[in-house]
Amino acid sequence: MTTHEGEAHEGGLGQRLNWLRAGVLGANDGIVSVASLVVGVAGATTDNAALLTAGIAGLVGGAISMALGEYVSVSSQRDSERALISKEREELRTMPDAELAELTSLYRDRGLSEQTARQVAEELTAHDALAAHLEVELGIDQNDLVNPWHAAMSSAIAFTLGALLPLLAILLPPASVRVPITFAAVLIALAVTGAVSARIGGSNPVRASIRLVIGGGLALAATWVIGTLLGTAGVV
Repeated sequence: MTTHEGEAHEGGLGQRLNWLRAGVLGANDGIVSVASLVVGVAGATTDNAALLTAGIAGLVGGAISMALGEYVSVSSQRDSERALISKEREELRTMPDAELAELTSLYRDRGLSEQTARQVAEELTAHDALAAHLEVELGIDQNDLVNPWHAAMSSAIAFTLGALLPLLAILLPPASVRVPITFAAVLIALAVTGAVSARIGGSNPVRASIRLVIGGGLALAATWVIGTLLGTAGVV
């Protein structure tokens, strides 16, 4: 078997880092989405009820959307992993010799000598053939499959926490300074989440922060201008 679909799963520390990265990105989505929404509304009106309604609607709708998206995505990944496990189990049952040769070849490709690779393959096959093939071929741990419910909940929580920042920033200050305060709070938060995400992924934190700050700033400016124009035109 040479198919590596579903290989994205990483156990242990790697999986925890992936969830942490997803949480940071979910919080970032919450910050940008709700901030853009409330700043746009603030450009059209100073009414706190309208701002609160828009902010809560954006928070709830966004959190549910994130949760559903993660649930569907991770469920598909888990289904793929289960299908690969079933296929590997059937191949081990129907052609054990070919599977042993394949496992030996995989270890040989990793730098072991033919004799050592054969010995390792035989010993692992005797201990747990399925686990050995899943780990080496597909990077799957059958006892640690991804959980779609965990993914959905973590995404919803991360989005909600991120969304609370712009919502509070737009509601708490006086009307005359609420927009610049929200801009400042959101851009600082985006710089932090960009740096954290980059650190987790091993990339340049400065470059990642700059990208997020520029993108978020453009989104806020665009929605504020649109809200101001609509408010001036008397649409809101």
